[in-house]
Amino acid sequence: MTRHGVNGQTFRSAIFIAAIFGLYLATAMLVPAMVDLYYSNDDWKVFALSAFFIGAGSLAAAMSTRGNPAPFSKRLGFLVVNFLWMTLSICGAIPLYLSSLGIGFVDALFESVSAVTTTGSTVISGLDHLAPGILIWRSLLQWIGGIGIVALGLLVLPFLRVGGFSYFRMESSDTNEKPFARFAVFVRAFFAIYFGLTATCAVLYGTFGMGLFDAVNHAMTTMATGGFSTRDASFGAFAQSLPLLWTSTIFMTIAGMPFSVLILFMARGRLDALRDPQIIAYLVIIACATLMITIYLRLGNEESFGYAISHAAFNIVSIITTTGYASADYTQWGPFMVAIAFFLTFLGGCSGSTSGGIKTYRIVIISSAVRAGVRRLIYPHGIHNIRYGTVTVDPEMVRSVFLFICSYLFLWVVGGVALAATGLDLETSISGSITALANVGPGIGDIIGPAGNFAILSDPAKVILSILMLMGRLEILVMLVLFSPLFWRD
Repeated sequence: MTRHGVNGQTFRSAIFIAAIFGLYLATAMLVPAMVDLYYSNDDWKVFALSAFFIGAGSLAAAMSTRGNPAPFSKRLGFLVVNFLWMTLSICGAIPLYLSSLGIGFVDALFESVSAVTTTGSTVISGLDHLAPGILIWRSLLQWIGGIGIVALGLLVLPFLRVGGFSYFRMESSDTNEKPFARFAVFVRAFFAIYFGLTATCAVLYGTFGMGLFDAVNHAMTTMATGGFSTRDASFGAFAQSLPLLWTSTIFMTIAGMPFSVLILFMARGRLDALRDPQIIAYLVIIACATLMITIYLRLGNEESFGYAISHAAFNIVSIITTTGYASADYTQWGPFMVAIAFFLTFLGGCSGSTSGGIKTYRIVIISSAVRAGVRRLIYPHGIHNIRYGTVTVDPEMVRSVFLFICSYLFLWVVGGVALAATGLDLETSISGSITALANVGPGIGDIIGPAGNFAILSDPAKVILSILMLMGRLEILVMLVLFSPLFWRD
């Protein structure tokens, strides 16, 4: 009988790939080392030593596991994805733990996981006076995480058939053709656009009043929809500048769109790519929510129209793209804003973007499934297809979407109960669970709200939230499959 389980060759190949990635990550640590050296901060030694030892360990692991690679399979794909994110999380935590921050390893791991999953929750305070190398490392981790997220959503998950919208052969951008015939061409185009948008965002931030260091950090975390800031007040430190708010709003909105569509639009001038139903739904949700909050702030709180629409758009986009920036403590705007924020926390941006959440394409498919179900009740003998735009959704895709939604809601409840067991109140537990699972960042309430911080939470609570962040970023099932005995045996 042919063995289909995870054999030694498959396991070795996964470790080899993770080790090669560790070498790249060690090289990236030289960036904060040079930044700290430039600013005469002693933490440059921490980053340099971390780079050396992680690089040496990765090289040793790569040398010991090299050989004939295992043929690519779903099992290898699942192992590689999990190993890569674990490698990134643990290695990213090491310099934070050894630095002048003086935090424990659980805190360092939480901060690293929050960074690489582009969640944006933080246990670090005093950001305004923090060592520049640590700040740039947090932002760089998010920027690297954003690259991995897009690759995961567009290239890996479609093959594993657990998520990723290009598996479904969507509309003109992801359905009838690949963005480019050759993978290498696609990768070059993606990197060019991702880097180009980040650089453009940084230039505009600098033009409208941010210092160079702040502009570079915020540009990286904006395009990664991660939300880490160099200030304790988050983007609220720059909230007096409406041009900065609108620059961030526009680039967060772009980052929440499918990068395959951006490639077709920017590299090939394909305007029809922007007619993707999930993009239309995504923009409509943003527009409607912004309009409601603008009217609410204008009439209820008597704010000026310019303030109301600028802050409403910024915070709405920040939430739905799971960026996690805050221009103000919007929970103080009233219960209506809290309700809207809580609802948008579930949604997320588009598939193939750097955002988290359920993803808009799933919302579109569920809406179509509900409409088809209602029509079937009225006309039981008719043919009622579930459609995504002009494309008929196959039953396997519908099953995958509903399986994800059920798993998502189940883990939200389980996570909330687990957090409550650590002694947290209901509001913090429920909002903390969903904000970690959706990779949003701030939750609701005085403790972990937009003006709060996760440092006060216990170590068990931080571990639970770290697991939820990773599960949410890896589309849940990618991690859950490792707990199935069927995955490891024939």
